[in-house]
Amino acid sequence: MAGSHDLGFDPWDPAFLADPYPAYAELRARGRVIRYEPTDQWLVPHHANISALLRDRRLGRTYQHRFCDEEFGRTPPPPEHEPFHTLNDHGMLDLEPPDHTRIRRLVSKAFTPRTVERLTPYVRALASDLVGALVRNGGGDLLTDVAEPLPVAVIAEMLGIPEGDRAQLRPWSADICGMYELNPSEETAAKAVRASVEFSEYLRELIAARRKEPGEDLISGLIAAHDEDDDRLTEQEMISTAVLLLNAGHEATVNATVNGWWALFRNPAQLAALRADHSLIPSAIEELMRYDTPLQLFERWVLDDIEIDGTTIPRGAEIAMLFGSANHDPEVFHNPERLDLTRTDNPHISFSAGIHYCIGAPLARMELAASMTALLKQAPNLALAAEPQRKPNFVIRGLKGLSVEVG
Repeated sequence: MAGSHDLGFDPWDPAFLADPYPAYAELRARGRVIRYEPTDQWLVPHHANISALLRDRRLGRTYQHRFCDEEFGRTPPPPEHEPFHTLNDHGMLDLEPPDHTRIRRLVSKAFTPRTVERLTPYVRALASDLVGALVRNGGGDLLTDVAEPLPVAVIAEMLGIPEGDRAQLRPWSADICGMYELNPSEETAAKAVRASVEFSEYLRELIAARRKEPGEDLISGLIAAHDEDDDRLTEQEMISTAVLLLNAGHEATVNATVNGWWALFRNPAQLAALRADHSLIPSAIEELMRYDTPLQLFERWVLDDIEIDGTTIPRGAEIAMLFGSANHDPEVFHNPERLDLTRTDNPHISFSAGIHYCIGAPLARMELAASMTALLKQAPNLALAAEPQRKPNFVIRGLKGLSVEVG
């Protein structure tokens, strides 16, 4: 077992955050599972293992459906964090069957391929407007001018959040998502708790209004959704689902957009090929999500002892699946360090797998295609105006901004 200092894996080191992929190659060379003391986790860096573990029912996003904290050898979260955990623990991403199955089935009723199809003209028009404004200004920050407003507006539109209220969504989301980093600070936790309370109160009022006057929106759909046994979502489940859809529905898309364009600017031959042939857009989106993965790590609890490559991981341990490493695994991807927009054999796991596969993947792909198409058409000479800075986060990988000029 390696000491953490000689792994090359250091999620708090700016040099590692700038480019974690060489360290991942070292981890993969070292083994199939590696104990990492600073976070008390087992790191899994290989695609095949992660792919199997995402489908393994001996692991869970939660253990609460089977064990209390004491039985599982874990310290309960401090009481002052309770609003965050109430919000987080009732969303389907952090539930296991049977609750997960019930909620996902009900949410799926309101989140159909038809919903995505119906939104497509709205998304394309909005992407075109945002890019049009960027072009008229001669450039700007691709993050704040295009990448952020597009998916936030789309999820807000889906949920039926009035336009005047939408400015608060991104700050609330950013504060809540701070808790998904490794070993978050007390200040991060306090911000997440405050945002959880404010966002939950806001949604409680919106749900009450939609009960009186239902609309065509997702909140109204969640209120109405029931199955053949007349199972319905509780108010807390609706609130947690709405927050999950906002957080998951834009964080990854925002970061996939800016990480993707930053990768294109660093690979001018690939960008030139894309400009010359817009039919590459679908495969380009998959490759950019693989090449610089927006969500680098996903955690699971070990509910029953499991064995990975001869190492027994005991019940009560936590596994950290390194999605960014899996997406660069040479056992699966030919020449993984090369950006190749024509790559067709591309089983990346950026949208996860198994029962927690991203319910919003079709929407995310559609949004990414809409913004990329608008930028290629309206800003064919888009160029980098300044070297970007990385956010100091590891799990949710993104940039502080991406300054561009239209040229």
